[in-house]
Amino acid sequence: MTTLETKRLKLIPLSDEHLAGLTAINSDPEVMAYIGNGTPMSEAESQAMIDRVKPRWASHGFSWWGVFRKDDNLMIGAATLQPLAAQTGAVPEIGWRLRRDCWGKGYATEAAERIVLFAKELGIPEVVAVANPGNIASIAVMTRLGMRYRGIETHYNAPCAVYQASLSID
Repeated sequence: MTTLETKRLKLIPLSDEHLAGLTAINSDPEVMAYIGNGTPMSEAESQAMIDRVKPRWASHGFSWWGVFRKDDNLMIGAATLQPLAAQTGAVPEIGWRLRRDCWGKGYATEAAERIVLFAKELGIPEVVAVANPGNIASIAVMTRLGMRYRGIETHYNAPCAVYQASLSID
């Protein structure tokens, strides 16, 4: 399992020890407003999320990371590289969620840029990102990453704005 680093962040493969931090993020109604069915997740649901991603690390070599600030080791979010909608063989998607008090500080872009670089290092030819069409903040991150709008598609049983990036291998 691969840990990734940026100037300000450390991305550590999600594990049981991250349950409290993940639950704090997932239980915030504003954080979850545009994720899944738009409702907060309980501690049990956050543990189930961790349990689902553990085998993906083994089978794909990537999945969800806990996102930690280096300066204080606070878990500020979670970010992913995973097959779109967790369907084996699908184009990989990148995604993120952050604690509300960490919004607007560039952390999502910084984490996503590192994940895109990791995907490129793995030889993955393209990635996508999906968001609720009303999630302007996540769409702004996708745009900052240089991703191109592909359209509205149904993923996770909901209409999603889909952005894609081709990863040229230098």
